[in-house]
Amino acid sequence: MASLRSPSSPNDGYKRFSDDLANASINNYGSNVTNNRTSDGGGDGLDLGSRSSLHTGLQMSEDEHWEMNYHEAAIYLEEGLNNEKFDSHPSSPEELPAYLRVHNPWYHGLDLLASLVLILLAFTEDPAVPAFELPVWAHGTIELLALSVIAVELHLKLKWIGWGTIFKHKRTMLKGITLLIMVLEAVVVVCRQSSHVRVTRALRPIFLVDTRHCGGVRRFIRQILQSLPPILDMLGLLMFFVATYSLLGYYLFSEHIDNGHFRTISDSFVSMFVLLTTANFPDVMMPSYAKSKWYAVFFILYIITVLYVLMNLMLAVVYEAFTRIEREKCRALLLHRRGAAKRAFRLLVSRRAPRAVRLRHFAGLMRHYAPHYSGLDVYLMFKQLNASNSGGLSRTEFAAVYEALALRWAPQAARAPWYGAGPLEPIGRAAAAALRWPYFEYLVFALIVGNGVSMILRVCEAAGNLQDSARLLCASWDTWLFLVLFLIEAALRITALGLSAYLESGWNVFDLSATLLALMGAVLLTIAPHMFIVVIFRPLRLMRLYKLKKRYRDVFGTLVLLSPLMSSAGCVMLVVYYFFAIVGMELFSGYDLRNCCVNTTVEDFYKWSANASTPLGYYYLNNFENILTSGVTLFELTVVNNWFILMNAYAAVAGQFTRMYFMVFYLFTMVVLTIVVASVLEAFRFRIQYKRSTTKRDEEKLLHEEVHTSWEEVQRLGASGDLADELRTYLPPGMQVTFIGTRPRTKEVLQRRMYNADIQKWLAEDEENEDLTPSTTVTSSEDPLSPPLIQQPDADNNHQVRAGYQL
Repeated sequence: MASLRSPSSPNDGYKRFSDDLANASINNYGSNVTNNRTSDGGGDGLDLGSRSSLHTGLQMSEDEHWEMNYHEAAIYLEEGLNNEKFDSHPSSPEELPAYLRVHNPWYHGLDLLASLVLILLAFTEDPAVPAFELPVWAHGTIELLALSVIAVELHLKLKWIGWGTIFKHKRTMLKGITLLIMVLEAVVVVCRQSSHVRVTRALRPIFLVDTRHCGGVRRFIRQILQSLPPILDMLGLLMFFVATYSLLGYYLFSEHIDNGHFRTISDSFVSMFVLLTTANFPDVMMPSYAKSKWYAVFFILYIITVLYVLMNLMLAVVYEAFTRIEREKCRALLLHRRGAAKRAFRLLVSRRAPRAVRLRHFAGLMRHYAPHYSGLDVYLMFKQLNASNSGGLSRTEFAAVYEALALRWAPQAARAPWYGAGPLEPIGRAAAAALRWPYFEYLVFALIVGNGVSMILRVCEAAGNLQDSARLLCASWDTWLFLVLFLIEAALRITALGLSAYLESGWNVFDLSATLLALMGAVLLTIAPHMFIVVIFRPLRLMRLYKLKKRYRDVFGTLVLLSPLMSSAGCVMLVVYYFFAIVGMELFSGYDLRNCCVNTTVEDFYKWSANASTPLGYYYLNNFENILTSGVTLFELTVVNNWFILMNAYAAVAGQFTRMYFMVFYLFTMVVLTIVVASVLEAFRFRIQYKRSTTKRDEEKLLHEEVHTSWEEVQRLGASGDLADELRTYLPPGMQVTFIGTRPRTKEVLQRRMYNADIQKWLAEDEENEDLTPSTTVTSSEDPLSPPLIQQPDADNNHQVRAGYQL
């Protein structure tokens, strides 16, 4: 499709204005439009609307005036989409250049690259991964360069938000303080040519989290912080019971000489804390249990109280808080975007029609907000929003602009079979008939079951060695037979549906991928029999059988809905790991655990000799000698199985205070993982409720919109210029054409249906809380929209003329 933009316009709508700013004089700011009509600042033209704050005090023509309004309205929509506060909105021509440069996609990429470089420097700094180690001057210089890029971005941001508002932006303030500390430390390292203790390196993820590309990570961290109050309340109660049982255990078991777990109060607390994770149960109980069988009651009651009651109660409390926060997040985002749309609306209305946005002004907005959209896309969005068919978008209609932006349009004729009346029509019809055969799906599932039975028989069949066994399993004649049949099935589906329609189904993509991977594995095993790793590919196709059961479909559907949240949660876990890995390297990298812990309970786990370790050994490999090893060690601590062995080893060689590091890490990961579990439960509950309340027909209506239009309607709406020329190619005169708009099936879209009653209540409350002073208007018959005109003040009145909705 042809683009609405002129050929000379760059791909980025914001870049155009940054170029104009650099090339144009102040009197022609922000526009490359030539127009003989000029305005003296107040504007006498009837079509002038609200004045943009970006050209305050500047003289410009009416077209330049509108271009600046379009641009600022696009900025408001961007701030609504990205959930940015409006107090950082550029409010003068002087602030705009810095805003544009920081919001340039190229600069976002450079900021992300600089942040990733800072993160990856941990591989090269002492203690470094041997393969990536760099001299001090090299990694110090790279660090200063990356920090300089981040400092420039922060400087430009402060140029438009102002130093006075930095205290309202806690994230920006924290980033600035961290940046200052790291620059000073990097300068010291380069000057001394030697590294020193730098625990502040653990704060480097702050820069990564603050980038534009990590918005989902920031939202997940915000949810964690919002969920902290109930979590801290439950942790306080949990620690009370741990401390109480620790005190009781000390008085009950400290006199037992053969039980070192309760020798002192601190030993008792550590033992009961570890027992909370069940890592040392029943080891901690057995010495006392040997004294009296009744002592088992103490440990059983403790496990029931803290593990099965309080820990599950914590999950319930977190789940309740998470669902409440999720609903509140939906409300806040909805109202924030609505507020952004209101601000944009005020800049797009004219004095001729102060209560409606015309197609011309809507197209001008889209030229800056979504320059990649074609003129047809913009026109169809306008038509879809204009439910009243008044010819102009009311404020309520315009508020749904974000929903319309998610639609992807295609002519209704495009939904016909792809083969149409072409030469491949007989083949396409035959393939479609095969797919409509009632037993086709049963035949496919029978092939999958046969493939599974074949694999079981091959596994049971004896083979001479591993290479022969692998080739028998994944490269034998039956493998090739089933692969050919699966490829025929995929070819039939593609022929009947078309490639694009085939790839719209996630199951089709999975089937084709699994088949191609199994084919690649068979080829590789034939060429290189030692590549055993490819044996995993052939069983993948069996997963299609899980589609037969509704419960499994719900599970896979929940995974799809959770994929954005899970990626954000994974990034948060990596940030936590990075933080504790850096701190762990600074604390423990100088300690060698081989043959440590003599005369302690963990001595046997760390015995080492040049020939071999003990059967219990190899625990000395769990250390903090570099970032990679630290990550593996922290993952083992996350699993909590035998984690106290590592904690006790470092307590023996580095001091008892080091136990705090391991306990705090456990609490951090427990909090994050509890919220992850709560998010999984909430998503599964949401999907089940959605499936119960929504039919296939309802979902079809939710995800698709129809627009009927014609060339005569385009002319009535006043389309002209390039827009009219482009629309003429799609809308033949005298013929009505239907277009179908399709939305992606995301959780945000589904929430609008599930929370429909709440959304109406939120919008009603927002309207009630809004304090708009009505303007004195008169009616004009010059405009087909019956626009009210602003009542002109008397000549002696010093008040300026105002539009119906003023910024």
